[in-house]
Amino acid sequence: MSREFSWRRARPLLGTLVEIGLTADDADLGQQAISAAFEQVARIHRLMSFHDPASELSRLNSAMPGEVLHVTPELYAVLSAALRFAHLSGGLFDPTVAPRLCALGYLPRHGFIGDGAGDWRDIELLPENRVCLHRPVHLDLGGIAKGYAVDRALVCLRERGIEQAVVNAGGDLAVVGEVAVPVHVRHPLDPIRYLHLAELRGGAVATSAGYFSTRRHGDAWVTPLLNPHSQACLGLDVSISVFAADCMTADALTKVVAADPDGAGAVLVRCGAHACLLRSDEGAAVMPLWLSGSAQQEPCSLERKAFRRV
Repeated sequence: MSREFSWRRARPLLGTLVEIGLTADDADLGQQAISAAFEQVARIHRLMSFHDPASELSRLNSAMPGEVLHVTPELYAVLSAALRFAHLSGGLFDPTVAPRLCALGYLPRHGFIGDGAGDWRDIELLPENRVCLHRPVHLDLGGIAKGYAVDRALVCLRERGIEQAVVNAGGDLAVVGEVAVPVHVRHPLDPIRYLHLAELRGGAVATSAGYFSTRRHGDAWVTPLLNPHSQACLGLDVSISVFAADCMTADALTKVVAADPDGAGAVLVRCGAHACLLRSDEGAAVMPLWLSGSAQQEPCSLERKAFRRV
């Protein structure tokens, strides 16, 4: 009779703490699988870090307009998804907001080519993992790469025979197997207080908000969560959680819902996703506003909860 081993580890990656938990009936299998999953996350971190001037993303940001570069399949996949979400949302998801984030002090100024005056429409993806930037753009994939890394970690675990696992990267969370994972979100105006939002069985959820990233810039409070159309900062008094079949989709759509909650429904429908907004008015008790992409389609097995303090 085999003994079941449960493994749970955490490592600082992707600008947050990444936690992986799994169940395996063999100790060596569990240890090897979790190590391989962390290596997947670390590889994506190395490839797509805006902060690292030696990353593949930085090499792309330094390309001359019109230059064609070969990139890794991972970066090509994330760029493809980023452009798809930009197109679906009319640019409310925009992977080229880095100049504004640099101006606010959230990203370093690396001195890339030009002033980043281009936008996502200036990115052309060519066959065989080739990319051409037709105007200078400064790409930041922080709004999608974390979700992609979570998804890739789960794929890695499943390829090694793991049937029950959870990957959590600072609120970007995905689940596989017959396990119910509680989803806790921070109170928008009281981040040390958690609210119990749902029970997740399969699928993914991602949450975006100002929380601990809010700071003063000039005479205004700002966050790194932006409306690309107006350049306004978002998430000062609201948190946005998106539930989807995969974490990359959930991660990207939090930015779309944050920028336009009233108009995001069509994008949620296209992606088979659901969103929950938490707003607070001068410290009043928050109430969830659920936005459903489709009444007939649930992206995951989701049990919505009444709030309780935990």
